[in-house]
Amino acid sequence: MKPPFQTDHTPDIGVTLTLSEGLRVLTCGNASPMTFTGTQTYLLGEEEVAVIDPGPDDSAHLAAIEAAVLGQRVSHIVVTHSHVDHSPLATQLAAKTGAPIYGFGPADAARSDLMNTLATDGNLGGAEGIDPHFAPDILVADGDIIDGDGWALEAVHTPGHLSNHLCFAWQGNDSLFSGDHVMGWASTLVSPPDGDLTAFRASLKRLQSRAEHTYYAGHGAVLPEAHNMLDFLLAHRLGREDQIMARLHTAPQTVAELTADMYADVSPILHGAASRNILAHLIDLFERGLVTPEGAFRADARFQRS
Repeated sequence: MKPPFQTDHTPDIGVTLTLSEGLRVLTCGNASPMTFTGTQTYLLGEEEVAVIDPGPDDSAHLAAIEAAVLGQRVSHIVVTHSHVDHSPLATQLAAKTGAPIYGFGPADAARSDLMNTLATDGNLGGAEGIDPHFAPDILVADGDIIDGDGWALEAVHTPGHLSNHLCFAWQGNDSLFSGDHVMGWASTLVSPPDGDLTAFRASLKRLQSRAEHTYYAGHGAVLPEAHNMLDFLLAHRLGREDQIMARLHTAPQTVAELTADMYADVSPILHGAASRNILAHLIDLFERGLVTPEGAFRADARFQRS
């Protein structure tokens, strides 16, 4: 299946763009190989505004948000997940506006028992870009409704990229703020123990069953036919799984060996992230009884088919 990625996104940094009635977006100047053109901060509402994913600790971006909401009142600060490119600015914005911060909880708030065990015993590494200080004022659970002036958001718990990841369905608008769970420019990094491929795929399947078809992602352009991307992401992960199982059929291999082989045509600068995704696949396959490590489960173990 050909990737339906949109890589021609060229936003003006710090400039407010109207996406639809009552919705605007600001792009932060934190472009990188992992953040694409920068974090997308959404401004929902007219007189009273929800700021969705304020972004990193960036004074220029904070100033851009303040300029964009001049004459309006920020009533809610909503965070999809606690990575450093999404959540840190929430604290400063809350101090300036008095608005409460809404989120699921800390990064490990919904981590599975297996991931907690492997985090302690498996030498997994990880924790890239976690915001350890994220502490929402109001905890949001799956299915909760956040009401504002002329808008409402339904929280959809979508663990996988992080265990505390939430998407937010904009009620009455056939659209959803998808954070980093579904993006238009690339597939999502899943880095254990806070990233969980088993949960990630379950969350994708859950979104497939929902009605929203327009997604506003944490990075990149709007996805107008987002279910096509959901189909691709699930097929892509299944394809990676097949590649891993085929290589393990030949001989046991480590994460490093699988990465060098499977990503030989990808820039080495991305091999670190690729290795995290492969580790996530191996944990998922281990949980399903399809692979086993030679000895105890460790990130640097050699894995074989069961």
